[in-house]
Amino acid sequence: MDREADVTVSESDRLHSQLSRFEDMFPGYRMEIVEGAVVMSPLKPHHARTIRLLWNVLEAQVSADWGFISDVAVPFNGDNEFCPDLAVIPAAEADKNLSAYSPDLIELAVEVVSPSSVRNDYEVKDRAYARRGIPHYLIFDPYRAECTTLWNPGPDGYRGRDTLPYGGEVTVETGIGKIVIDTSGLPVDPSAVI
Repeated sequence: MDREADVTVSESDRLHSQLSRFEDMFPGYRMEIVEGAVVMSPLKPHHARTIRLLWNVLEAQVSADWGFISDVAVPFNGDNEFCPDLAVIPAAEADKNLSAYSPDLIELAVEVVSPSSVRNDYEVKDRAYARRGIPHYLIFDPYRAECTTLWNPGPDGYRGRDTLPYGGEVTVETGIGKIVIDTSGLPVDPSAVI
């Protein structure tokens, strides 16, 4: 791959070590470093269920050459260590079972919105993932009951974007194949206005 890592392994280990200590202190929260700040996101059942359903759908559609990571550290630089809800990377890399992976491995990133992650998922990660050349980024939002597909990464974010309401199929043409996701069975927060 021609994308170059900005963070060394020792820096990555240091950042991941910091996050691990915070996660131990605050069970029920996922930790990330976003723009130099530690961000805690509370985990709810709809969040985990959406990830599980998406993982199953994607796994059935991509070749065995591709694997998955979920909530594993992906250091981008000194100010950002993200933990994508789901990311598709080469299976040989996923099989290494590491505590951190390079963003250069990601072919498809998926985030599931939580109330505390709206800005990070829609704005910060849009720019960061695009700058690193991650070809496709999908955002599933159980509060708005919609999916946003992003493609054509550029220096200021993704140039291509579609937002589709839950209830139908989302089709994404990727370098790892055509992916079709039926959103009708994805959880929607009971307080969501549809």
